[in-house]
Amino acid sequence: NMLLGSSFNYLLQMLKRTYATVDIKNLCNKSYVNGSWVDGCQKLTFDVRNPRNNEIITEVACLDLDDVDCAINAASEAFNNWKKLMPRERSIYLRKWYEAIEDNKEELCEIIHLEAGKPKTEAMAEVMYGNAFVEWFSEEARRCYGEVVGSIAPNKEVMHIKQPVGVASLITPWNFPLAMITRKAGAALAAGCTVVIKPAEDTPLTAIALAQCAHVAGIPKGVVNVVTCDRKYAPSVGKLLCQSPKVGVITFTGSTIVGKELYKNCASAIKRLCLELGGNAPFIVFKTANIDQAINGAVAAKFRNAGQTCISANRFLIEDEIFDDFVSRLTNYIKHKVHFDLPTCDVGGKFLIGPLINEAQLTKVYNIVKDAITKGARVHCGGSAALDVGNLYFQPTVLSDIKPEMVCYHEEIFGPVVTCIKFSGEDEALKIANSTNSGLAGYFYSKDVQQIFRVSKALEVGMVGINEGAISAPEAAFGGVKQSGLGREGSHYGLEEFLNIKYICFGD
Repeated sequence: NMLLGSSFNYLLQMLKRTYATVDIKNLCNKSYVNGSWVDGCQKLTFDVRNPRNNEIITEVACLDLDDVDCAINAASEAFNNWKKLMPRERSIYLRKWYEAIEDNKEELCEIIHLEAGKPKTEAMAEVMYGNAFVEWFSEEARRCYGEVVGSIAPNKEVMHIKQPVGVASLITPWNFPLAMITRKAGAALAAGCTVVIKPAEDTPLTAIALAQCAHVAGIPKGVVNVVTCDRKYAPSVGKLLCQSPKVGVITFTGSTIVGKELYKNCASAIKRLCLELGGNAPFIVFKTANIDQAINGAVAAKFRNAGQTCISANRFLIEDEIFDDFVSRLTNYIKHKVHFDLPTCDVGGKFLIGPLINEAQLTKVYNIVKDAITKGARVHCGGSAALDVGNLYFQPTVLSDIKPEMVCYHEEIFGPVVTCIKFSGEDEALKIANSTNSGLAGYFYSKDVQQIFRVSKALEVGMVGINEGAISAPEAAFGGVKQSGLGREGSHYGLEEFLNIKYICFGD
């Protein structure tokens, strides 16, 4: 009875809500290692800039390899205790982290708006979406089940149990600086792993703020660590996070090029790896589609975060019978409804987009569009950078007469550019859609039920949106096929990336 009473009181204490605020005006600009704020042995820093105006927001600590090794050691030490907690205890810690994020959602929204350049409505949507993963995995932590297997002999019993892999290295991108951390860290912590988070150089402040939320939530020291560094150190830090013998699993979201390099780095140690890489998503509109519905879906799938998402629609395949009508109506919609997120903009009924993240991204989008125009693409709207608005803004663009020799036909654009390709019949649409090394997401619009079943099965992607342009959810398995990655994030499958299965055989 004393034991039960003690346990009950402990749970009551754990469930008390923590109210603490993240002060964005005095946001810590250090890394978070072993429960403390550190600025690294060399006291190096790098600038974080606002992509809207290129102004420096603050300087952030730039850690070197020795500093990152300290973070790995801290996570390894903390793992010894974290893995021993009861699932309900880890569940409560995650719930308290969720509550701390919820209590600070306005501040987190402002940070994302500042360093990622997202409109505030979109930044808040990311906070809510990202925190939903923490909530989901706080519940999923209790459901890490094994199984009893049918006996293999009269005197033997067999079971499978699941155990945490160990320290998890989380290397996250700039396009969703909060959600990509919570989607990975939520699953890892629920499984019993500890984490070392290396955020993107462009958006480290969101990661630091999340660490502050974890700190006020009472998550034990060493369980969550955030190491920040600039582009100079990023390759060597990434290599260390892959090759350290104390790291059990690496999870990365980003470009296919970097993903392949991390894959190589993990090979020598046969390290567990989860990759969510580039996409080249087809967006197919069949002649039976509801055109207005397809246009709304196209805008959502293309212009979210100014086209800078891995599941952005990249190639718009329009059936020949409706091609001209669709392109005309889509162009008209974009001209009147898709606007830059500026103080002077009347937001009523508008789809707002912000700047691209940095100069390299703007140059990439500009060169892809220039290549298409040079090779004969027709410009319906946009087609160039919006330098009158800011140095990193690109006009919402619609192109047609797209040919296979154009870069945009094969490569992910990662910008607010719609490329329209005409097809004749379902077979041709699928041939074009599947003619890529990527296979993350695909979208199509149709009212033909039989066609819906055929196409959803035939698309060579990991996720399909049918008459829907927004497909992400914590409950759903997120991931791709081909060169778009390995493993899944979100859903109960996301937990499996951080667990080992152990077979146990009981004899007499």
